[in-house]
Amino acid sequence: MNNRHEELSRNVAIVRERIAHAALQSGRSPDEITLIAVTKTYPASDVATLIELGLIDFGENRDAEGSEKSQLLKARWHFQGQIQSNKIPSIANWANVVHSLDNPRHSDRLDRTIPSEKTMDVFLQVSLDDAPGRGGVSPDQLNQLAIATLEKPHLRLQGLMAVAPLGVEPARAFEQLAVIHNGFSTHFPQAPYLSSGMSGDFETAIIYGATHVRVGTSILGTRNHPL
Repeated sequence: MNNRHEELSRNVAIVRERIAHAALQSGRSPDEITLIAVTKTYPASDVATLIELGLIDFGENRDAEGSEKSQLLKARWHFQGQIQSNKIPSIANWANVVHSLDNPRHSDRLDRTIPSEKTMDVFLQVSLDDAPGRGGVSPDQLNQLAIATLEKPHLRLQGLMAVAPLGVEPARAFEQLAVIHNGFSTHFPQAPYLSSGMSGDFETAIIYGATHVRVGTSILGTRNHPL
């Protein structure tokens, strides 16, 4: 066993323990939480090691990188970056899940370009601060986008995704998100999931209802290359 395998094994065990503790704090089973290892900028060899360690779900923010790794390794691939219209045909081909749908035109194009035998799980990204360049629709636009998404035969609406705004306490952000998510789930009970929380705040996200956490640095270590 090499040093990298040992490092990743240790990190995965720690993250799983932290997830379990946060889940129990929120009165839920750890089995209700999906851990997505965010492997952007890391080599496919790290993904292969994590698969050996039992991980199934992997997140990528860039289409080209996700497409390349997905051809090398069979896993459940999540696209979580901002969607660019010209990348949609490629994303539709390799991703199993999209976390960042925030535009009805993108849902139209995704649905049209997904291979006929495939369905794709999608989360609607909601903005918690209206900051430019970070993606997400305002809460008052969610229902309209959800209805449009549910009409698409190749898309399966899963729930909501959000990123805690910069400079805001995670607990405050995720409490706001929980209120939005509770209202959304009332209208769309078939889409109960919540994708929120990253390495710096995933435990807080779980306490406020996250069902999917996207963890990179806590598993793979500090990135030494540009993003």
